[in-house]
Amino acid sequence: MTLSLGSELARGEFVRQQSRFRDWVTADGSSGHPAAPGRYHLYVAIACPWSHRAVIVRKLKRLEDAIGVSWIHPYRDERGWAFPGGEFTDDLHGWDFLSEAYEATVSNYEGRVSVPVLWDKETERIVNNESADIIRMFNSEFDEWGDPSVDLYPEDLRGEIDELDEWIYENLNNGVYRAGFAESQDAYDVAYARVAAILPALEERLSSRRYLTGDRITEADWRLFVTLVRFDAVYHTHFRCNGVKVAELPNLWDYTRDLYQQPGVGETVDMDQIKTHYYTTHDMLNPKRIIPAGGPRHEDFMAPHGRG
Repeated sequence: MTLSLGSELARGEFVRQQSRFRDWVTADGSSGHPAAPGRYHLYVAIACPWSHRAVIVRKLKRLEDAIGVSWIHPYRDERGWAFPGGEFTDDLHGWDFLSEAYEATVSNYEGRVSVPVLWDKETERIVNNESADIIRMFNSEFDEWGDPSVDLYPEDLRGEIDELDEWIYENLNNGVYRAGFAESQDAYDVAYARVAAILPALEERLSSRRYLTGDRITEADWRLFVTLVRFDAVYHTHFRCNGVKVAELPNLWDYTRDLYQQPGVGETVDMDQIKTHYYTTHDMLNPKRIIPAGGPRHEDFMAPHGRG
């Protein structure tokens, strides 16, 4: 299969801001940020797919005891990601907003405040706010305190994984956002066409293999999963990607349930938070903040998938 990215550009196209902080934690400390239990803290909003990636890999690698976490409320207003209290509390600093982490790292920070954030408690600054980097660090740099038998980026598959990651990001992970936040019909049409093309291509690919690269789950599967699990409940309606649903594609739907049912993964999916975030945060798309009642539920994701 040729994994074409497409090169169309259109007026009014949504362009995602690049992550600002890209330092690396390494097992040997050569980066200046040595891996160590208890030194790093993860700030995440489980409603967000980019955060969700990091939460899944942290769980699969059994790093919960080595890397702390603070959960952010799914609703975000003009002040940004917030800690209003209760389960959504920053026990590390007592911050009210995640923007305080950015301002503590860069004085008078004016860029986009995004999640996830990997915080270094020793240097008191953000190490990294790029989810693709964070899951790679979790996969390899903390093995002394996690599960080294889990390798989501095996050396023999790295070329294929990199190609898949790029294809899926451009056309689906970020493609749904390009459709949802398009500011012109042309921009929407281009984004929608990409989403509409990649879903049947994935359906075909998964007709002859259990996972994207064969019989092993890799990071490419988890990067895809966080979009698929949100697609029918959110992106199909809210972001106007209203062609085929994931549940209407047999291989893709079975594959999504297969991943959901991997040990510990289902408990990282909070559909109430996901729907609350999207349908109440984007007033330009849903000004009445009405949350649709439909969409897949836990019971649907737990149905037998037949891909064993």
